[in-house]
Amino acid sequence: MTDKLKPLRERIDAIDAQILSLLSERGKVAQEVGHVKAETNAPVFRPEREAQVLRGVADRNPGPLKDKDVQTIFREIMSSCRALEKRVTVAYLGPSGTFSEQAVFQQFGTAIHTLPCVSIDEVFRATEAGTADFGVVPVENSSEGAINRSLDLLLATTTIISGEVSIAVHHSLMTKTGSMDGVKVVCAHSQALAQCQVWLNLHHPDVERRAVASNAEAAVLASQDPTVAAIASEMAGEQYQLGVVQAHIQDDPHNRTRFVVIGQLQTGPSGKDRTGIVLAVPNKAGAVYNLLAPLEKHGVSMTRFESRPARIGTWEYYFYVDIEGHVHDAAVARALAELKDNAAFFKVLGSYPQSL
Repeated sequence: MTDKLKPLRERIDAIDAQILSLLSERGKVAQEVGHVKAETNAPVFRPEREAQVLRGVADRNPGPLKDKDVQTIFREIMSSCRALEKRVTVAYLGPSGTFSEQAVFQQFGTAIHTLPCVSIDEVFRATEAGTADFGVVPVENSSEGAINRSLDLLLATTTIISGEVSIAVHHSLMTKTGSMDGVKVVCAHSQALAQCQVWLNLHHPDVERRAVASNAEAAVLASQDPTVAAIASEMAGEQYQLGVVQAHIQDDPHNRTRFVVIGQLQTGPSGKDRTGIVLAVPNKAGAVYNLLAPLEKHGVSMTRFESRPARIGTWEYYFYVDIEGHVHDAAVARALAELKDNAAFFKVLGSYPQSL
């Protein structure tokens, strides 16, 4: 076997040397790009460009590596090359080990500075103040729907959405000992508790459930107290040295959470984009139907529609709408112009590449 493996390993070593040489060359070109950007004060992170690169490598991938795996490799290459210009700082709902942190790395790669925050409000504040270049916040879950706090803050924020990330959410029940012996309370974010309530009702109906700021915080509490169980990701469990009582306890096996990237960056068209808007209408019959008519008129697809009670002004609800396309697309621009003319309140939250 050694005789057969030796020439194959020599070929791998030769290929690795070529890859390393090409990575070095790419890094040098990235540094030149950085010099050009510095002359014009252009942003280091261009999500539309990175989305185009990742789609392109998937389209050209000859195999045998899977498209997602190739995209992961290239995302890290771009992240490392971007860091040669500047390491961007990204705020997220902490502490380390949350699904929000996972979404950060899926969007930006790992060659960044991260800023864990104690709440979604703090993520917005850090991004608005410039303490972080970008923030990543959850906006909806496939099982539980909209994250209302994020929607409320998007309405009031001065930041703009410049990207989105969708990740699979798998919850595990974990404790310090790996068993439920002596456990008196299960801690998790309120969304996670809701996403696992059927399983908890069936297996641990008498154990108290307590909502905390994040699943990672629950993992920290469980690591300090054997009477506390945490619902969190297995990554958080490994980080805080917890034992898994039961993996994948979420009620929906296809459970996913969508996050958005916020900042001050106006993102250009990538070829496959989404635009978020907030609208309000006078309280009269047919107002919402008539307001949205320009979307059908100009052939613009609506992918999401959420309502939130209005807490200021004279209208009863704000409507959060996602549409396909970019504000610079002709059909979208025409539809938005008519929407703005007919709405009592109108705000574009941002145009950005659709998640891969």
